[in-house]
Amino acid sequence: MKMNRWLIVLGTIIVQMGLGTIYTWSLFNQPLSDRFGWDVSSVAITFSITSFALAFATLFAGRLQERWGLRRLIRVAGVVLGLGLVLSSQVSSLTLLYILAGFVVGFADGTAYITSLSNLIKWFPERKGLISGISVGAFGTGSLLFKYVNSALISAVGPAQAFMYWGMIVLVLIVGGSFLIREAVVRGQAPASSNEGAKKQEARQDYTVKEMLRTKEAYMLFVIFFTACMSGLYLIGIVKDIGVQLAGLNVATAANAVAMVAIFNTAGRIILGALSDKVGRMKVIAGALLVTAVAVMTLSLVPLSFGIFFACVAAIAFCFGGNITVFPAIVADYFGLKNQSKNYGVIYQGFGFGALAGSFISALLGGFHLTFIVIAVLCAVSLLLALIITPPGQGRRTRQREQQMNLNPSSRAS
Repeated sequence: MKMNRWLIVLGTIIVQMGLGTIYTWSLFNQPLSDRFGWDVSSVAITFSITSFALAFATLFAGRLQERWGLRRLIRVAGVVLGLGLVLSSQVSSLTLLYILAGFVVGFADGTAYITSLSNLIKWFPERKGLISGISVGAFGTGSLLFKYVNSALISAVGPAQAFMYWGMIVLVLIVGGSFLIREAVVRGQAPASSNEGAKKQEARQDYTVKEMLRTKEAYMLFVIFFTACMSGLYLIGIVKDIGVQLAGLNVATAANAVAMVAIFNTAGRIILGALSDKVGRMKVIAGALLVTAVAVMTLSLVPLSFGIFFACVAAIAFCFGGNITVFPAIVADYFGLKNQSKNYGVIYQGFGFGALAGSFISALLGGFHLTFIVIAVLCAVSLLLALIITPPGQGRRTRQREQQMNLNPSSRAS
């Protein structure tokens, strides 16, 4: 069983690395603009569509998994994602680029992402945070490695042909990794992480989506996740511009921040995921939100030197990576493992809306400074929610026990 479980880990890592390559999209913005004469900002919209489609797909992935089975679903998603990129090599209009590289690729990516991640967590219910960190960390590693692969392809054969080779490589990774994956079957209640003890055991297991949406905790988690995603995704999109405009760095130096974001993002996924198993998940989330709030306020209000700029960027990227890693485990702790793909798919919509919200707020307010202040305020609100939230029904059960103990002093003495 242990050998089988770790083979499943290996298969999931291979799949997630293939899926994570979509985060190299920024490499294609300028080359596509130069080739077709499109505006760079118009080309960049493709990735916003990809991110939104990825989140949107998670709403349907659980149902597709029930109908097709996990391995078949991942293979189909891998083929669709790969073909979407290959066909993108033939486009000559922005509309087709948005459809193929945006919606098709994003939907296929989100379908395989949520189901393979949720499945791996089910195989390791005693190590949800660590396993989530490994899986989501592999997604980030795929992005980091393919920055060099896709850069080399673009230089060697141009952006159009690079799409073709990229698509074929991703297809092989995802379909190949699926052969090592086995679908988990959840029986009974999953144990909580060691230091969260009886409190998590009290949380009712295996909520359906409808039952989850009847709890206030689902909406509190959505707000927290939306805030965490918006702060990280907004930074990823404009980090080079911040370095140039606010820190006074040259373009080459500021561009190094892009690689640093990927490195610290991946590190946060692994470190904070494992830490959440030991100290408690909401404590990790609260700490990450506090650090993010301080970092964005520093970027907005403090004159930026080279060191301050890179320290703030590293802190935000690290916390963002940790937040999106710990959240799948939180949803499993609060609402059970059986319907994890569906339940997390709903909460994961915070990622899609967060991907769009930062840019819209910045356009509305006219720049970085006010946007960072808005993000800091949202972090403060979400931090408060993280400190007071408990698993559904836990507070009510605690009050009932206290009332019973007050009515029966002998039980308190015993």
